[in-house]
Amino acid sequence: MTPTADLCDDHGDAVHLLSGDFISYGSLATFCGPITTLSVFEDNSLVRDALEEPGEGRVLVVAGGGSKRYALVGGNLGILAVDNGWAGIVVDGCVRDAAELREASLGIRARGTCPRKSVKRGQGDRDVLVSVADVDLAPGMWLWADDDGIVVADHDLEAGI
Repeated sequence: MTPTADLCDDHGDAVHLLSGDFISYGSLATFCGPITTLSVFEDNSLVRDALEEPGEGRVLVVAGGGSKRYALVGGNLGILAVDNGWAGIVVDGCVRDAAELREASLGIRARGTCPRKSVKRGQGDRDVLVSVADVDLAPGMWLWADDDGIVVADHDLEAGI
């Protein structure tokens, strides 16, 4: 994977930075892939549904409104994501079971932790335009994450490098 700093240097305005306080929770510090989006609020029903599918190296971006009242991803979902071939998960909200997530062979970034599990109402939207850290994200865009941060672009910038 090309480092995020190099992607920024090489591609300028074609790269958008997901700024903010995203913390790494998975065992993989670097990950990348095309994104699948979820728009949810304090309900992780659609997160489970998505992670039950073959990930095929994708990154699940969960636009959770930055809520810190409930966790949207926990240890069981981390295992599910690994088992189904997801490259990573980015949560605009919280995770729980941080010790379990650190063992998952997966990239996971989130705003923080919360021990409370989410509600289960089946609410939210999948594969829609979402906004995270003031960046509009659409399904199929590409995301790269490493120790320097998280960046996105409209397409796979490494395909032409």
